Amino acid sequence: MQDVLVVGEALVDIVRRGQGPPDEYPGGSPMNVAVGLARLGHHVRLLTRLGDDARGATVRRFLAESGVELAPGSIVPGPTSTAAAVLDAAGVATYEFAIDWAIPEHVDLGTASALHTGSIAAFLPPGGEAVARLVEESVGRVTISFDPNTRPRLMGDPDRARKQVERLVAASDVVKVSDEDLAWLAPGADPADVAADWLDLGPATVIVTRGGEGATALCRAGRVDIPSPTVRVVDTVGAGDSFMSGLLDHLAAVGLLGPSARADLRAVGIDVLERTLRHAARTAAITCSRAGANPPTRAELDAAVPA
Repeated sequence: MQDVLVVGEALVDIVRRGQGPPDEYPGGSPMNVAVGLARLGHHVRLLTRLGDDARGATVRRFLAESGVELAPGSIVPGPTSTAAAVLDAAGVATYEFAIDWAIPEHVDLGTASALHTGSIAAFLPPGGEAVARLVEESVGRVTISFDPNTRPRLMGDPDRARKQVERLVAASDVVKVSDEDLAWLAPGADPADVAADWLDLGPATVIVTRGGEGATALCRAGRVDIPSPTVRVVDTVGAGDSFMSGLLDHLAAVGLLGPSARADLRAVGIDVLERTLRHAARTAAITCSRAGANPPTRAELDAAVPA
């Protein structure tokens, strides 16, 4: 088990299904990754920005129940951020955000062996620039993972967003991106070609998820493609985040997280990477099988039938 610092937004997902009243769930991509890792047994600290209101209290209780520790500076006066999600007939969510994002000037990595960030936290000012600096200052000190998890409504111009993405990719060890993200960041480009370009920037591996079509990973040893496990989808809220937590969980299990493992991670073989992808896909499949961003526990994942 690893000590992981996750930096990014925690908010409340307001999910509307049909004509009924909306449901509210704690959410936010980095927070979902933190919860996923904690439920799998890792020690996780989350540096975020929660209001001191009722919704913030709900999120704090949820984090505590999931075993996530809040880093200092995460609670501020004011309202907690929200993301209003509308689900289509297939359970796929689109979002409208009301979010405020910043982080403290000085962030202590503490005993963390891994640092994860991405999504709104890596882009939205003023916190986005501070997150990018933290990532760059942490190179070689921890294993850095990054998921762009793009939100076009908040990120503005795709060309400018892609420059920020590539800045963070260059400083990361593990990058996970969806084909939908790449369709916005690099319209018309083959996702595998973009992943290859990003691999050249410096990461040990770049993984492209393709929803129900599976996932592709590139590393210096070559390329791996896996199908998605068969599952009855309730909704896809938090599926990519569960995939991310599954990735990091398996890399920890095979001894590839932490600064001392950096060279080994860069030399990762196809067989290890394939097992890592399948583990991550099973983690995401469990989340898709139930409502909201509800990642599995270790016992639930262990009980899942291997893909």
